[in-house]
Amino acid sequence: MAAAGWYHRDISQVVAEELLAKAGRDGSFLVRDSESVKGAYALCLLFQRHVYTYRILPDDEGLLSVQTIQGIQAKCFHTLPDLIGAYQHPNNGLVTPLLHPVLRARPDDDSGEPGRGRGLCQAGSGESPAELVALPADGEDARGWGHSVPCPGALPSSRTHIPQQLHQRLQEQVHSSPASDFMGFMAEYLMHHLQLDLEVLCHGHPQLRHLSTALATACRALHGEIDFTLAGLETLAKVFDPPVSPRSPAREQGFLSSDPDLELLLNKISTVNHLLSSLEKKVLKSLQETVTRHNLALPSMAMAPPPATRPLAVQNFEVKVGKSQRTALTVDVESGTVTVTKRGSGSSEEVIPQDKILQLIKYQSVQSKVRLVCARENQKSLSRDFIFPSARKREAFCQLLQLMKIQHSKLDEPELISVYVGTWNMGSTPPPRSLASWLTSRGLGHTQDETTACIPHDIYVIGTQENSLGDREWVEFLCASLKTLMAIDYRVVALQCLWSIKMVVLVKPEHQRRISHVHTSSVKTGIANTLGNKGAVGVSFLFNGTSFGFVNCHLASGSEKTHRRNQNYSDILHSLALGDKRLGGFDLTLRFTHLFWFGDLNYRLDMDVQDILTHIVKKEFQTLLAVDQLTLEREKNKVFLRFSEGDISFPPTYRYERGTRDTYVWQKSKPTGMRINVPSWCDRILWKSHPETHVVCNSYGCTDDIVTSDHSPVFATFEVGVTSQFVPKEAPGSGPEALACIEWESIEVILKTTSRSKCYIEFHSYCLEEVQRSGENTSQNWDIPGFLKLGWSSKHLPVLNPILPDLEYLGDQHLLLSIKGVESCESYGECCLALRSAIGTTAQQFETFLFHRGEETGSVRGWMRVRVPRGRCGTRERLYEWISFEEEDAEPAAEPPMRPKPPPQHLRSRPRSLPEPATGYTNPAYFIFEGVP
Repeated sequence: MAAAGWYHRDISQVVAEELLAKAGRDGSFLVRDSESVKGAYALCLLFQRHVYTYRILPDDEGLLSVQTIQGIQAKCFHTLPDLIGAYQHPNNGLVTPLLHPVLRARPDDDSGEPGRGRGLCQAGSGESPAELVALPADGEDARGWGHSVPCPGALPSSRTHIPQQLHQRLQEQVHSSPASDFMGFMAEYLMHHLQLDLEVLCHGHPQLRHLSTALATACRALHGEIDFTLAGLETLAKVFDPPVSPRSPAREQGFLSSDPDLELLLNKISTVNHLLSSLEKKVLKSLQETVTRHNLALPSMAMAPPPATRPLAVQNFEVKVGKSQRTALTVDVESGTVTVTKRGSGSSEEVIPQDKILQLIKYQSVQSKVRLVCARENQKSLSRDFIFPSARKREAFCQLLQLMKIQHSKLDEPELISVYVGTWNMGSTPPPRSLASWLTSRGLGHTQDETTACIPHDIYVIGTQENSLGDREWVEFLCASLKTLMAIDYRVVALQCLWSIKMVVLVKPEHQRRISHVHTSSVKTGIANTLGNKGAVGVSFLFNGTSFGFVNCHLASGSEKTHRRNQNYSDILHSLALGDKRLGGFDLTLRFTHLFWFGDLNYRLDMDVQDILTHIVKKEFQTLLAVDQLTLEREKNKVFLRFSEGDISFPPTYRYERGTRDTYVWQKSKPTGMRINVPSWCDRILWKSHPETHVVCNSYGCTDDIVTSDHSPVFATFEVGVTSQFVPKEAPGSGPEALACIEWESIEVILKTTSRSKCYIEFHSYCLEEVQRSGENTSQNWDIPGFLKLGWSSKHLPVLNPILPDLEYLGDQHLLLSIKGVESCESYGECCLALRSAIGTTAQQFETFLFHRGEETGSVRGWMRVRVPRGRCGTRERLYEWISFEEEDAEPAAEPPMRPKPPPQHLRSRPRSLPEPATGYTNPAYFIFEGVP
């Protein structure tokens, strides 16, 4: 069944509708995997230019049946092809019989829009005869439709077609591969033995005996090389460890034999791997025992006492007050004071305790200016403006004051943490001895000031690609590097690896108890999505009450592979199994409070290489970003929808000459000719957070002194607001239980779909005891082709009662909404809403996009109100809320701010993520919202 041409596996609803629209004929159909029920399917059927979706569900005995309209008895079938064959006939409960299958593309077919469903094609008008598959006539066996692997009973010509096709692909690869002898063995297998393995496979036996023999023969020369290396390693190991080193049983039987046995070869490789990984520790242990036994004093082996946690040094800043008054600001984080000293004759000092600092206001018009608001005894608060030498110095001052507030707060749990994210393609070479510049965010771009560079972060997330070090060796190296720099023994939260793609998550020891629900996952996107040389690794966890997700990826390389990279992103987004399993039906980007996505994304610059080099020399980065493939694809809503990225003010991080950062090497000689790798920002860090949460990017740059790879390491640091378990002031049961409620006046949804399905809304939230569901939509129209407009009145929307009624608790909560079809129970789109803006006595309007599997699928708007009972309206200012931004109208605007952060707004008439209405905006879905016919 799995190879039937009309079975499209896990494509999305959007892609399914596109394929059926291209087919264009009533009765065109395809089958895909259900997204709502594991093991079920979705039958998508075109009729009168609209797509109808039916669920195919298995029962307890494994029989399959279609959910049809009420009154028609369900028919059960043993296989999916049997079911499809039966529904060729009319009057079976579907809107039309299944007449024209829409077929999967051939694996090597690049037709269609790249990056959307891997170039899937369909049967319809204008297709070549080879791509059309007629449905079997009555009485014919339907189970063989579209099988790509010929089984007994298939035509002889189809049996030989696959080996020939694979051999042709191998020939295309031979010219670009130095392993010509190996390719010869493989060519012989494809032409003479693959057919025998296929026959065995079709009879239900998965052993590929002929492939195993071919591989063993091709790897015969490897035995001698491994024997030579293994003998040397064992000899060296014996020098430091008199007992015989671990050996596999096969070794005792004669490793030097030429027996081409794959198991023997794997045993040898395993032994080499064990010896290489243990040899260094064995030598170190032997030397340490020698020192102890002979009472030797080796200076290089002297053990220094573990460093104590380093107190932060007192920092001084030279500033101006007014137009010319020079003043010194001294920040002592440990004592919790800021000292203001005026320069000149009769200089005076004023010491301000941290608890007297009420607010810090950053000016957006003058990036080096800040206002300090302090409390005074029996007087109104006093405000003073200070002008720093640079915006970077101002940021350092603000970070130190933020750290001071955190250290001296009386809170049991943190409200603000710092997160470091780093990505580096190591180029399959060992790292240098020191990673200090990378781990302290120093180099080029928006970097940390020297006064704050060595402040330890709460969480370090380090992603690498082409990392040739062993997993344990790499983790130990990172922990040792951070201990040297920060004098802290960081704890390992997770290590996730896929071949040479690795991610390590480290936290401060005091945060280890706050981490829970750790999940890891990986996705291969290499050749045929089976090789892990390209792909992604992911880690997710809860920090108290805040969910974090991290994805480190290595996407397809090559300037011409933009669409392939887009498809890699889509595959990763759909396949990574991270976060709460109950949210598995939601887009990955909506499952976490904060999601960070980074790695060697491999997007290139679409410009002549000499022009690129000229702009780099002149530091004209904005000109280059205008032709950056990732920027362009994001503008087209192809990838990373509604993600954020820091300002790029550093040169392209790829492709440098190893050993220097002065020269880009953009030519690469290959057997097929010269390949051009233009300098590009391949290495990126992006993030996406729930609405009305606090996240600020404090740095984004690359190093300029780590030169072992042709990529420069990239770093970004973030200030992130977090929540903890809320403890109400009134204990449960101490009085009459007051309930908060979330009420809806109306909801209006517009979907990009050709379906006419009735829909309902599911409401998910950690503040609800269980998932809630609305009734069916009360209004519906499809006047605009390709769009479905749905409406719900208040009577058909549930009143939601959060588990706790306190305003302080509700202000941190979010709702996840999913729009689902009544017949299929499949999601058409999801979104996230913050409760904070809707708290009050009057309903507030919300408006946002709908997403599904990384694509924008529509939009939703409505009116909601969150009622909080009297006596539960107490709240407090968060640590991250005392720093704000303010425009100064009296002064002319300077350069755009590095990271603008508008003041909090309790009501927005239009979310910032939505484009403003304009004549050039052509999406009909949003014209409906704006009242345009």
